[in-house]
Amino acid sequence: MRVHVISDMEGVAGIVKWEQTTGGEPLYEEGRKLYTEEINAAIRGAKAAGAAEIVVMDCHGAGQGWTFNSLIHENLDPACEYVIQNEWTEYTEFLEQGCDAALFVGMHARAGTRDGVMNHTISGRDFQNLWFNDTPVGETGINAALCGTWGCPVLLVTGDEASCREGLALLGARLTTVVVKRGLGSSAARMIPPQRARELIEEGAKRALSDLSAVRPWDPGRPAEIRVEYKNTSAPDALRHRPGVERVDDRTVVSRAETWWEAWKQFYF
Repeated sequence: MRVHVISDMEGVAGIVKWEQTTGGEPLYEEGRKLYTEEINAAIRGAKAAGAAEIVVMDCHGAGQGWTFNSLIHENLDPACEYVIQNEWTEYTEFLEQGCDAALFVGMHARAGTRDGVMNHTISGRDFQNLWFNDTPVGETGINAALCGTWGCPVLLVTGDEASCREGLALLGARLTTVVVKRGLGSSAARMIPPQRARELIEEGAKRALSDLSAVRPWDPGRPAEIRVEYKNTSAPDALRHRPGVERVDDRTVVSRAETWWEAWKQFYF
């Protein structure tokens, strides 16, 4: 069994402040440790379920040289291999080769979710709303679509209560979720201790991988339309000459293609 672990920092137990997720901040080193150990918990669960190959992809943009490079390398479980990518969603090799399942660890809710801890979508400074064929999505949805492009189902989502609720609404009631905190606002949460969270994630990964057919790969639909509403006008200004991308009003752009992946490449890369 080949398993892809796709991860982010904001949904990790113990993390609730931006300073814990921003490269170079004093609290960032604490965040990195918490993050790496939740990844290790998912790896242990995948190993227990029979995974023969596990590839971890860090999807957290911490800034500067830490972007997609927040894991503490020497502390990672040696049973995995891991990817440091240059652009978000650019690494697809493992999926293209054929991947049995994906586990999403440390996820956060999309921008504008009232009880979503550190809620945002891609870039919290720019993105307000994102839709795939009229379905509102955040980063869980984007990564699920990425996996689904190559027929890989997402079987586990861990994070705060809001991100797990978002995952269930998108991927269905048979998705395994592990809630490690409940948002009291964007920068406040009631949390369980990291050690207990890791135990739950390990067990959740093992349980999720016991039935590879529990969740179908997610396809946003064909033909595909990606619509993005920004918080400002400068971001759509930068896309005004991008082939395949149409500006439909002051703060909104649309990208259309036969498949989600083609529309995404027109818009994002």
